[in-house]
Amino acid sequence: MYFPSDFRWGTATAAYQVEGNNVNSDWWDWEENGRILQNHRSGLACNWWENAEADLDLAAAMGTNAHRLSLEWSRIEPEPARFDTEALDRYREILQAMHDRGIEPMVTLHHFSNPRWLVEKQDFNAAIVVDYFQRYTARVVEHLGDLVAQWVTINEPMVYIFMRYLERVFPAPSRPGFWGGLQAGANMLRCHAAAYHTIKEAYPAAPVGVAKNLACLDPKPNAGPLARWWAGRLSWLYNDAWLDCLVNGRLRWPFGRGKIPGLAGSLDFLGVNYYTRFYVKFPPLGGLLHEGWEADAVVSDGNYGEIYPKGIYRVIKQALRYNKPIYVTENGVPDAADRLRPGFLISHLREIWRAISFCYPVMGYYHWSLIDNFEWDRGWTQRFGLIELDVATQARHLRPSAHLYREICQSGCLNSDMTARYAPDLLPVLFPGQAPSPA
Repeated sequence: MYFPSDFRWGTATAAYQVEGNNVNSDWWDWEENGRILQNHRSGLACNWWENAEADLDLAAAMGTNAHRLSLEWSRIEPEPARFDTEALDRYREILQAMHDRGIEPMVTLHHFSNPRWLVEKQDFNAAIVVDYFQRYTARVVEHLGDLVAQWVTINEPMVYIFMRYLERVFPAPSRPGFWGGLQAGANMLRCHAAAYHTIKEAYPAAPVGVAKNLACLDPKPNAGPLARWWAGRLSWLYNDAWLDCLVNGRLRWPFGRGKIPGLAGSLDFLGVNYYTRFYVKFPPLGGLLHEGWEADAVVSDGNYGEIYPKGIYRVIKQALRYNKPIYVTENGVPDAADRLRPGFLISHLREIWRAISFCYPVMGYYHWSLIDNFEWDRGWTQRFGLIELDVATQARHLRPSAHLYREICQSGCLNSDMTARYAPDLLPVLFPGQAPSPA
């Protein structure tokens, strides 16, 4: 199963999760106040601020040609309107190190983490956040723009809203709840529009997009018509509502009403983050999702999610409605033992190959994650990395899935031999009637 010769084979990380000692972030404050798992602190994290180049060496050795990373706003602007030139210079070093290794950078401006001072000014609930975000973007573009191949303005806006405003397992804003979340969602659209045009004024040819988590929200098998209707409504709200506003430039229910200047057409590509599917129930008493999956489902560490490869094909097909190039900007599984990840990689990439074979415009794949990192409210309990990290010693170890990914990246294909060696259970499913090649 061959992929196009110009396909981008990448990995992904987020600044707060890998850099370490992001003391000016609202997440650091959240940790200090004991709001995450006991005895779990980000601390040094993966020490990227001091030594990102070591992991970029490993990424290059895997044969990857792209990496998605984010910038930490709280480092760059630790106080309102005071920008840290040394921090910007360090990001420039990291981006240059990527180019030196043949790795194309995709840079995310906002990935869940805020400066503490922004929270004091009401986070994304205050209209002034648009001016702050535009100011931050302008300084970043001025200092780093010549090294950035592609830009993502905002990562997973609906996850941000859901986890902060509704579930409150992320740092809680000053105005939590459903309506506060919708107000934040509208301001995130305004921030995206401001950032898009700020980037385009300096670098008109630079592609700018968003990274949107798309999930398969299904009724339970044999569910009644009300459950099917409810699943469709939730899927539209979670997957489509925010993007629809972005594409047509107008706020619509539930985010409000009216036109946002500069928003229409401010999308050059769509980043799709896909992990799993959920079953929804009706009536939604006690939460929107069922607590479990079907009895035969394969579920990842910590009951994080069902391994459902067909879902990535479904969400890619769903994304076609936006008529833009598509990048899979996150896709991965928490699996400390690396028991599931090899099969996860092969089966999900097979579905991406299937989408490409139908001429769906999937341009690249960024696996989450390059290395085990600090997983937000879950701390160090879930390991997504191709590279295993010993948090105490900072030692690295390539998991078997990293060696598999290297073979895929270097060959640009999936084949029966690698499937037989890394995920033999998939061989009769993906390559029926074929035996592995002789050693």
